[in-house]
This record gives sequence, C-alpha cells and structure tokens, in this order.
Amino acid sequence: MNIEIKNLKKSYDDEKIFENFNLKLYDQKVNCIIGGSGCGKSTLLNILAQLISIDDGEILGVCREDTSYIFQEDRLIEWLTVEQNLNLTLKKYYNILERKGEICNMLSSLGIENVKNKYPSELSGGMKQRVNIARAFLKPSKVILMDEPFKSLDYTLKYNIIDEFKDVILKENRMVILVTHDVDEAIYFEGNIIVLGDRPVKIKGFFSENLKKSKDEIISLIV
Repeated sequence: MNIEIKNLKKSYDDEKIFENFNLKLYDQKVNCIIGGSGCGKSTLLNILAQLISIDDGEILGVCREDTSYIFQEDRLIEWLTVEQNLNLTLKKYYNILERKGEICNMLSSLGIENVKNKYPSELSGGMKQRVNIARAFLKPSKVILMDEPFKSLDYTLKYNIIDEFKDVILKENRMVILVTHDVDEAIYFEGNIIVLGDRPVKIKGFFSENLKKSKDEIISLIV
C-alpha cells in the first residue's frame, strides 16, 4: 500500500516547515528523500513515524505499529547480547522457538550469524548497523524508515551493507523510506529519489528512472 501525504502543515513557533505539502511514496520501493542540511528531511521521517505531531493535513497508508525505524545511531541495549536485543523486538509477535528461528534466519541473511551471543561493545560499527537492520526487518512491519543509517561508515563497508540490505528488501517486498544526504547512495538503491528544498519545504524533483544519467540534475537541485 502506498503512503500519501496530503496538505501537510507543520510549524515551529513562527517558522513554517511544511505548508500544504503533498507527496506520494510507493510500496515495494526504496523511496530516497534527499536535500540540503536543514531542509526538513528528518522532520518528515519523524512525522511519518508519528514521533512528531502535525498541525494539519492527512497521512494515509501508514500507522506507528506498521513501521520500523533505523536511526543514525544503533540504540542497542549494551547489557544485552545481540540475540537478546533482537528478541525484544519479536516478543509481541512470536513464541520463543519461533523467535530463535526468525533471529537466526535474519542474521544469516545479513552474514552475521556468528555475533548473536556477543554484546554491542564487542561489535564494530558495521556489525552494529547490520544488527540495526536485522532489528528493523524482524518486526513484521509494512514500512521501514531509515534516517541516514550509513552516515558514519566508510565507503566500502557502506556499500557492502547496502548490498546485503537490498537482498533482504527483495525477499521481504516492503516499503523503505530512506533519508540521506548522499546522492550516490540514493542512486545505488535504484528506487525513487525525491529532492526536497526551500522553506516551507517543496518537492524540487522526483526521479524514478535513469537515475545515473540524472545525477547532475539531482545535484543541481540540492542547496
């Protein structure tokens, strides 16, 4: 099911962030939201996650229970193992044997089945981010929200993790909404790219085909 944002209004004090803002986000796609710093990308993601209230408008096709959120930081509980952290996500949905099976399968699909008994302090940044991704996908949600989750990773590691992530997306067929500042990263996901800018926020460009050929145009729209 697609998500439709209709006539969204959101202000902070006297500053209008969104004013009669409309956007459609597509199911079974990676929808990349890109734009300059402070253009409203993360605010929009937090509105979709219902972490921020809106002043007016409608958001159709998503509810908090149906979303998973991958933050920039891992937010793992330090005194729990990887398996115990992931188990918390699944308690509401599966019995103990089912949880063990789901966790093992997900960690295996991301190539980190050997870390399930380790604590977060024993993991590298890349490993923690894989666990972060596993946690988001383990929740039986329809929409996965991602706020620059690869920002702190080096180039090679970032694209290795994105490849693993794309493989899981193909199996799961869920909607992904990714906020990023990196044009190459957005293009690599081979989904839709929405360029935001101005204040109140406007859609400066929407790209769904020939993304590599559109790179220069996308960059020119980012301010």
